[in-house]
Amino acid sequence: MTTYVYESIPAKKGEKVRHFEIKQSMKDNALTKHPETGEAIRRVVLGGYGVLKSGQPAPRVPAPSRGGHCCGSACGCH
Repeated sequence: MTTYVYESIPAKKGEKVRHFEIKQSMKDNALTKHPETGEAIRRVVLGGYGVLKSGQPAPRVPAPSRGGHCCGSACGCH
């Protein structure tokens, strides 16, 4: 079983979004309604950490540039 993060979908303007965790199989489809309350929900996609295999070097993370961009503008992010 995997733990997924879900959030409520506000029914009214100004209503706060609530976050919670639900355990379910990776084979299950994402839920659209809270299993206990029936309110509308959606799964929150979170960033992963990747998978490292034994014997492989760790991925390199570029150092911050001095130009104010993530890669000194070489990637077109300016």
